[in-house]
Amino acid sequence: MASYDLIVIGSGPGGYVCAIKAAQLGLKTAVVEGRETLGGTCLNIGCIPSKALLHATHALHEAEHNFAKMGLKADKPEIDWQQMLAYKNDSIGQNTGGIEFLFKKNKIDWLKGWGSIPEKGKVKVGDEVHEAKHIVIATGSVPSSIPNVEIDEKTVVTSTGALELEKIPEKMVVIGAGVIGLELGSVYRRLGTEVTVVEYLDAITPGMDAEVARNFQKILTKQGLKFVLGAAVQGVETKDGQATVTWKSRKDDSEESLTVDTVLVATGRKPYVEGLGLEALGVEMTERGQVKIDDHFRTNVEGVYAIGDAVPGLMLAHKAEDEGVAIAEILAGQKGHVNYEVIPGVVYTHPEVATVGKTEEQLKEEGRAYKVGKFPFLGNARAKANFSAEGFVKIIADKETDRVLGAHIIGPMAGDLIHEVCVAMEFGAAAEDIARTCHAHPTYSEGVREAALALGDGAIHA
Repeated sequence: MASYDLIVIGSGPGGYVCAIKAAQLGLKTAVVEGRETLGGTCLNIGCIPSKALLHATHALHEAEHNFAKMGLKADKPEIDWQQMLAYKNDSIGQNTGGIEFLFKKNKIDWLKGWGSIPEKGKVKVGDEVHEAKHIVIATGSVPSSIPNVEIDEKTVVTSTGALELEKIPEKMVVIGAGVIGLELGSVYRRLGTEVTVVEYLDAITPGMDAEVARNFQKILTKQGLKFVLGAAVQGVETKDGQATVTWKSRKDDSEESLTVDTVLVATGRKPYVEGLGLEALGVEMTERGQVKIDDHFRTNVEGVYAIGDAVPGLMLAHKAEDEGVAIAEILAGQKGHVNYEVIPGVVYTHPEVATVGKTEEQLKEEGRAYKVGKFPFLGNARAKANFSAEGFVKIIADKETDRVLGAHIIGPMAGDLIHEVCVAMEFGAAAEDIARTCHAHPTYSEGVREAALALGDGAIHA
């Protein structure tokens, strides 16, 4: 029986980052993982492979629509779907192999197999039981579905199946207009698929700043995605390799159906805690099936902690990573914490959408006085030169103090631009602090400065 200071169950972004940080702080650490490769959902069947396909198909879009404008003359690219999938798989391999290297570098043991917690201080992997002073549950999440929709990962797929379809479908229905549905819908639209997005609510990207969401939908519609909003899916029937999706309008109860080659179910994710033995152990759960924790990631069972998608909060890889670092620091006797007010979210379509902090809708609900500064990328020289002038930067600040409360960006490299605002918010900066900081020209980041200037005397280039 091996004995450890810490055993982490799960090697996704939360788990592997937690393990590395703990090892750096001197804890004897092991990670339980049943997959053949490390990295969890994110590196194997989530963030990384989807970004590879987004990158490849954006390059295709550029070749088809913008190369000739720049004087680059070439025949229309042919799509080799199998080679594109091979490129995606190579991206996965490089990243998962990198985690294995980091484990060896930091002397972290990989306990191969699926883990359970038979009793306090013990982790069972296969037939072996290991002792641990501390156990961190970092088992992540799996796709959730809706009633009357049977997933076979061939015709009716989750994000997992959508990343490895045998061929590019002619027609596809995406159920759910959230991040996953819109990213993968964009991938297949660029590949020539006719994509229809069916969403229960009356707007896409639930929870996003409403102004950004409206503009986002307009841009995606211009790119060829079709949207059916306010529609409750009644069921999906499969026959002869095709699927018929039926939905009912929430407004007037009228029913419609559409027959397609592939249905992508992108209705969110749920915690994956099956097989851990939590019920027998007496671990308290929330009504939504999440592991219940306190402000220090502790469950009600001594020595058992939980982070990431398995616990309440945003289901984001970087949120899990921050929690992994925080719990490792706490277990090493430090004061680890996570600032949940400054966690960015990104949609990796083109243009990208990035957001952090409060939306206008949230501030109105709170009754807080605020002001808004906006700047369109149409006024940004770099964006215009690069055929990326759609969208805008929007910064929200406290009306009296000018303290930055949130930012919402739709435009080129939005996922990178947002972090300037994240740093500002972490330090409690005012919008004027961003406005008075010199930004290199020509860069997309000038759009952030201009939006901050718009909160004062006014933007220069708008």
